[in-house]
Amino acid sequence: MTRKKRAYRNLQELIADNVQDPQEAAAYLKAALEDEDERVFLLALRDVLEARGGGISDLAQSTGLNKQNLYRMLSKKGNPRLTSLKMVLHSIGFEMDIKPLKK
Repeated sequence: MTRKKRAYRNLQELIADNVQDPQEAAAYLKAALEDEDERVFLLALRDVLEARGGGISDLAQSTGLNKQNLYRMLSKKGNPRLTSLKMVLHSIGFEMDIKPLKK
């Protein structure tokens, strides 16, 4: 019996494909950052990290942070330090930016 190919993709697959493009990934992270709930940004960051391959071991090596701290930082209850967050973003090719509010 042959299996039929799925005619649809789930949301995670769609996100993973879209965030391969650095511009799309940046827009995705920016949109998540605009949410009042910081967990939304951490979820988006995990999506980008997973889509770009590698794993926590690779991330730990490129950031100099230990794996346990990274797992904790990226968990649903994560509360990353600013320096750690900057290191993770830098390791995947992004930086933080500050700009004045629009009035």
